[in-house]
Amino acid sequence: MEPIIHNTFVIERNYAAAPEKVFEAFADPAKKRRWYVEGGGHEVEQYDMDFRPGGRECARFHFAKDTGYPVAGMECVNVSNYEDIVPGRRIVFSNSMSIGGKFVSATLATVEFVPKGTGTDLVFTHQGVFTEGSGGAAMRERGWCTLFDRLMAALQGS
Repeated sequence: MEPIIHNTFVIERNYAAAPEKVFEAFADPAKKRRWYVEGGGHEVEQYDMDFRPGGRECARFHFAKDTGYPVAGMECVNVSNYEDIVPGRRIVFSNSMSIGGKFVSATLATVEFVPKGTGTDLVFTHQGVFTEGSGGAAMRERGWCTLFDRLMAALQGS
């Protein structure tokens, strides 16, 4: 049996869009669904989002089979609870994830939107607990980096 892993990582990105526009990509359910759930060719079964403090987001999908991840083709259920939202400035959420019907992680995450010139510095802090079968923190960090690349493409296309 693998040990429980506790880990914190920070990802920083710069986007050539105002903080309000980057924030909107997280706040608008249709926009977020495109870059967060659909962007990787996943088979989406459910996506619901109630974006407000105390609100909840649920994504249920099968990972694309050609991802190269060990979880390719497996079902993922990702449930987030919004703890704090300050429009254009920050989002704090807690999250639990199961893969293949098995709990794999719990997270507390903060997304900060910092104005920089005409753009935005996004600072993402992820504090997680990973169980066996989760792929650990390295796989989660790689996943978020991919998501932030998709966000970049979504912001450039809008």
